[in-house]
Amino acid sequence: MVATDLDGTLLRSDLTVSAATRGMLRRLAGRGVLHVIVTGRPASGCGSFFRTLGYRGLAVCGQGAQIYDVDRGVLLSQAELDPDAAREFLARLARRVGRLRLAVVTSGLGSEFLVAPGFSRGGEREQASFRLVGEEHLFSDPVDKVLLRHDGLSDGELAAEARLVCGPGLTVTHAGPRIVELLPAGFDKATGLSRVCEMLGAGPREVVAFGDMPNDIPMLRWAGHGVAMANGHPDLQAVADEMAPANDEDGVAVVLGRLLGAMPSAADALRTTR
Repeated sequence: MVATDLDGTLLRSDLTVSAATRGMLRRLAGRGVLHVIVTGRPASGCGSFFRTLGYRGLAVCGQGAQIYDVDRGVLLSQAELDPDAAREFLARLARRVGRLRLAVVTSGLGSEFLVAPGFSRGGEREQASFRLVGEEHLFSDPVDKVLLRHDGLSDGELAAEARLVCGPGLTVTHAGPRIVELLPAGFDKATGLSRVCEMLGAGPREVVAFGDMPNDIPMLRWAGHGVAMANGHPDLQAVADEMAPANDEDGVAVVLGRLLGAMPSAADALRTTR
């Protein structure tokens, strides 16, 4: 099995998937190797990528909090934030660092980005529809996660401060440039991927995982072989087994091409691991 993040990993900077990468994924499928997308994007923000790739089967979305059946168009599982716990966390964090810039992703397949005034639109703009609301209305509907920004702190500084005040039932992750997120505790890319692998009859030794940001660290540590992108965050690169060329240099396809040359057939691999 090959597990890939989307942004900064499988996707180029212009959010396209190159012909070389698509061709390599088809070659792997022909050898009986499954491809599982593992992304922080909500399932509702992945449709165009699924169509481009001709993607079938299960995907891990929302940082592991969603398991999505692409063929049937249904969420097999999802996890929502406790709104009271989230509000208390945001109040504690604001007392430490001052004014926060906030947005949320609402739950379900019709999810939206609800953006409070002052939250600048960044790379997440392609994930789902945006709607500007007053900060007091961010939790009017069930919410999967909160996006945090601060005018004076770096991503790393904000994530570190947020973890200091993060209470039970919540977790903080750094998912991309200007994307620090508050999520339900107990969910990350490793927990989501391990659940999909269990459903498909695969174990970590059979998985090669690719990522670029600190939110990919649990997945790379869980997988039998973890690959960090050259454009990735230093914290992720420090735990990877291998470094791939950058996403704009088709790094996923380059590494998979090398591995494919040394790869036994799927049947032989299963006999070996079992």
